[in-house]
Formats: sequence, C-alpha cells, structure tokens
Amino acid sequence: MNYGRFAAVYDDLMEDIPYEQYVEWIAETMRSGSVLDLACGTGVLSELMAELGYDVTASDLSADMLTVAQKRFKESALDIPVLQLSMDNLEGLEGFDAVTIAIDSLNYLAKEEQVKKTFEQVYAALKPGGYFFFDVHSVFKIDEIFMHSPFVYDGEDLAYMWHTEKGSAPHSVIHDLTFFVREGWMFERFEETHEQRTFSVDVYKEWLTEAGFTVESVTADFTADAPNDESERIFFRAKK
Repeated sequence: MNYGRFAAVYDDLMEDIPYEQYVEWIAETMRSGSVLDLACGTGVLSELMAELGYDVTASDLSADMLTVAQKRFKESALDIPVLQLSMDNLEGLEGFDAVTIAIDSLNYLAKEEQVKKTFEQVYAALKPGGYFFFDVHSVFKIDEIFMHSPFVYDGEDLAYMWHTEKGSAPHSVIHDLTFFVREGWMFERFEETHEQRTFSVDVYKEWLTEAGFTVESVTADFTADAPNDESERIFFRAKK
C-alpha cells in the first residue's frame, strides 16, 4: 500500500486517540528503558515516550510515515533512530526493554501466520524480562461497530467519507476512505483502501504463550477493567 497521501492526513484522522493515556499505561509498568515502537506511523507515541526519557527507536513499514515522523522528531529536537521494517520481520534487532505495537496496527496483519511470527520476532527482540505492549480492535468492534458505517467528517481543511464492509476472512473488514484535502482555494480528492482483521482474546493469549510470553494483563478501552462483550479496544501486556 502506498501511504504517501495518507501519511499527510494521518494525524487529523487520529486526533481523538489519547496517546498520553497509552504512555501512562506503559509507565505503570516501566519508568525507563529502551523501547522499540513498531508501526510508529507519524511518530506521536515515539515522541511522547522520548520526552519522558525512554530510549526510543521508531519503525514503520511506510517510508512516507517515517518521513513525517522524522520531521516531528527534528522539530522537537529528539534523537530518535528510525527503521523501515515490517513488524513480522525484526531480524537482527535485540536487547530492548519493551516493544510496542500501538493503535490497532497489529490488525493490519491479515494472516494468522503473520501475527504468530510477529509475536515470535518481538520475543526475540526483547531482553529477558522485557515487556510487550499492544492493542487490537475487539471482535465486537470489527463485526458490529464498524458495520454502522459510513462515517463522515467535515473539517475546514479536510473532509472524508469512511465506508466499511465485511472482509472475506472471519472478523475482518475492508475500509474504503475518500478524502478531500484543501489545496489553496480548492479541495483535492484521493482514496485509500485499508484491510484489518482481528482475533479473539483467547486466541491472542494462546499465540503469545506459544511464542514464550507470560500474559500479565488484558484490559479494555484505556481502563484497568477486563474486556467484556462490548469492549472495543483490547490491551495486552506480556512479559518475556
């Protein structure tokens, strides 16, 4: 997928995400150390962690996302290395105190084998005793909430229509997004298609255990509460 245009509007699309709460969740477990932020996008979470003193390495598969992230880091005078890589191929990376895959990025892996390999690769990249933090869309959100589309946003410089339909695999969706971005006195239109898939909490726990992790907590929706049938975002903390 070409994320060129999408990278430019990504922060507007994600403006309601409480990144600060994500960092607080991590800080409840570890106050310092080295962190590999996988699928970092435009680097918002990486920036916040670095500002709190974590030794952050940011990575993403998209060169366009990393370009935006690097600009962010430079403007904030932060020395954050960036790597272009896929979250299921971390060969040669090791010795991190923590690895993060934030804001449902793991749901972009459509195949079971990719998720399992990602868990194995993350395990290998961590120090003994290191932590793995990630979140995913719940089955309820994929199967029910997203089916309430279309969603429409109309801003001064950006508008978009977001239509979602079921994918071919269980608990998967296809997002079709049409953006209108202000260019001077006109709006330029472009389109994006994104596919996501999730699995049940028990399946994620099983795959984490198979990779060698101890699952320490499973919570929901930026709270300390366990997931219920209508939770939308599931948070996992696992330890090597």
